[in-house]
Amino acid sequence: METFAAIEEFVRDHWDVVLEEPFMLGLEVPVGDSGRRQSVFLAELKNQDGRRFLRIETPVAPLAEHSPEKCLRVNLMLRTGYLAVGDLEGVPFIKLCENMLYSPTLSEQLDYMIEHVADLGDKMEVTLNKGGDWF
Repeated sequence: METFAAIEEFVRDHWDVVLEEPFMLGLEVPVGDSGRRQSVFLAELKNQDGRRFLRIETPVAPLAEHSPEKCLRVNLMLRTGYLAVGDLEGVPFIKLCENMLYSPTLSEQLDYMIEHVADLGDKMEVTLNKGGDWF
């Protein structure tokens, strides 16, 4: 998959798309056996030389309730993905993110990464929000 349109077609065949904007999709991904779902967002990014990347991200918890230093320490332990901060309706939120370079083999990895980000993001959300479910 080397275009966002191809990614969108693949994603629609596998998950519920709940938000659609140009070069951005919002998904509801089932996690675990309890019926929980995690919101995951996909967006196209371009770097300075024109290469395109797919960002996969999920909100985890409000930043105000957690130490930014601890978030950076967690980044060292993550094997895939990284924690970042982004605003959600004007509130700084911790997000779990992964960037993937567009490539012909992206579909082989995309399914795994969406599931992985959703599952790990949900586990972090439960832990950081004392069992609560924001997304």
